[in-house]
Amino acid sequence: MVSSGEFGRRGLLIAGAGLLVGCSPSGNSAQPSAQPPSSTPPSSTPPPSSSTPSVPALPSVRPWVPGPSEVAPQVKRLAVAAVVEQLQKNQSVVEVIDAQYGGILSSSASVLVPCRVYSISGGRVVTGGTTVDVRLSRSGDNWRVTSTHPANPGPAAASLSAVARQVLANQQILLPPASIADVRSGQVRDSVLTAMLELAKTYRIGVSVIRSGHPINVFGTDRPSDHPRGRAFDTWQIDGHAVVSPTTSRSLISSYMKASERVGSHNVGGPVVLSGAAFFSDQTHHDHIHAGFRS
Repeated sequence: MVSSGEFGRRGLLIAGAGLLVGCSPSGNSAQPSAQPPSSTPPSSTPPPSSSTPSVPALPSVRPWVPGPSEVAPQVKRLAVAAVVEQLQKNQSVVEVIDAQYGGILSSSASVLVPCRVYSISGGRVVTGGTTVDVRLSRSGDNWRVTSTHPANPGPAAASLSAVARQVLANQQILLPPASIADVRSGQVRDSVLTAMLELAKTYRIGVSVIRSGHPINVFGTDRPSDHPRGRAFDTWQIDGHAVVSPTTSRSLISSYMKASERVGSHNVGGPVVLSGAAFFSDQTHHDHIHAGFRS
């Protein structure tokens, strides 16, 4: 039986989303056939219309499935199912952008699930979303969801730095809804935002997590993580290639990790083992690249 925490109102973010309006196809109207003369004078009142307002169509989304090189794929499968079950309501569709580890140990795990939620409001389709930190525990060979922690990015700031505005406008930086809200909150350090802009000059970056929705501490320790302090970001996709995919070039991943250090990260984690004090690799980071900053 799956046990999970309640999603509060803060768990579903309407994060700067545009509107997706579904269009129903208009059929060709048949020409009316000629009618015989009638002795009844024509009525000036038009007949009642049988047409009804068109209902916008929710987009079709591809279900998330673990790839062939996942560590403990059943853990991610359970986490994603828990998020979809809790967010998907009547007249809504959940699109899971990614599922990455916040931490994976022998008997406990954290899976971060950034997603978009499409719903109908006011006769149109709107896009929102959140990132959920799903916690799981293991007993024997079985894993189960123990709690869920939706992102809480806070309200939008009254004003933003120039680099924050540039990140939000940059088409080379793909941000999930919670990360958009993180940047708009003004709580992401300029060092992180500047690094993203520099990397985006060379790469198209798929960001999974910046600040909210990440564990407060480095998973399994009492050390504060850089993420909640706005001093780190994770990349799950580079130039359209998922970091976790076995078909993604190791040289592409290596070059991105090295570029992350060059733009100021002192703590770069990923699936490739590189020499240098700034780099590390472990099971948690086999599916994304972490870039942390000192300030």
